[in-house]
Amino acid sequence: MSDVIAQIEGRIGCLTLNRPKALNALSLDMVRSITAALLAWQTDPQVLAVAVRGSNKEGPFGAFCAGGDIRFFHQAATTGDPRLEDFFTEEYQLNHLIHTYPKPYVALMDGIVMGGGMGISQGASVRVVTERSKMAMPETNIGLFPDVGGGYFLSRCPGHLGEYLGLTGHMLNGEEAVHAGLADGYMTSGKLAHLWQTLIDTPFENGEAVERWVITQFDRLQKTGLENRAQMDAAFAQGSVVEILHQLESAADDWSKLTAQTLRTRSPLMLHVVLAQIRRARKLSLADDLRMERDLVRHCFALRPVAQSETVEGIRALAIDKDHKPRWHPARAEDVNVEEVAAFFDSPWPAHAHPLRALS
Repeated sequence: MSDVIAQIEGRIGCLTLNRPKALNALSLDMVRSITAALLAWQTDPQVLAVAVRGSNKEGPFGAFCAGGDIRFFHQAATTGDPRLEDFFTEEYQLNHLIHTYPKPYVALMDGIVMGGGMGISQGASVRVVTERSKMAMPETNIGLFPDVGGGYFLSRCPGHLGEYLGLTGHMLNGEEAVHAGLADGYMTSGKLAHLWQTLIDTPFENGEAVERWVITQFDRLQKTGLENRAQMDAAFAQGSVVEILHQLESAADDWSKLTAQTLRTRSPLMLHVVLAQIRRARKLSLADDLRMERDLVRHCFALRPVAQSETVEGIRALAIDKDHKPRWHPARAEDVNVEEVAAFFDSPWPAHAHPLRALS
């Protein structure tokens, strides 16, 4: 069975991520399969809208997508596999295609939605979460940065929530995702199978009718907002990573202390890069943000020697050796060289040769 099941049912282009043992982590082949289906369906008059879901070991739903296949990233980076470059170029092209798709795209974000899973859902015209949703951009945990358009969508969260989510990798539940502006509506997971089947069976007159109907299925939220928002905004509005840490570590409340402890476990260098990424992205279009992120990822994997790559080291510690003891260089946020951070934003390509030059 394919890792991506793409078929037209009724008037709906149905995409099911079908790699449950890996929590539907995206491979290059999966990126290519999703892209091929979306390109075919965007001009197919039979397809009014697209719906995307994940699957778990028991069947549809329960897990959406845990991100990119980080074991492949590590193997490819350490062996010089050129498919690593292809993966990021094609993944970011897919993210852009979803954000600019001419037909409604409904993402059913049940279960784990992280990293690359956010990339194939944040551009959806209707983003649906459930009580099982676990949403995060946890890349700083592996010495990476929130890519797949993360700079773009995190920087557009309310206040300084984007900086908080990007630097800490904090996980949101379904209701919190709606309050953060990273989902459009919430429904209990028990309704998803019926929703999917009704999408297929209903003779909708156009794509807008599909969207409108899905929105009518949303449940009311129980909470009115996110906890600790005032502390988040105060701390993560600071001018630098060191100032953010100082504010958190000099506060008396438990949330601030725990947040500071979390940041102290992340790659100090990449914390500085991520803060700059999100703040630069506030002024960028999606296409320009994705080009910036493509530059950043080349610096992470290709332009630094493997032994000096924070990303290769972070993946080693989390997923390869699983010792959970990454050796970050430098070890403290206070010791990061600002020139080293700035170098990440130098594009390795002239504009006319950039791999994402065609995005608009």
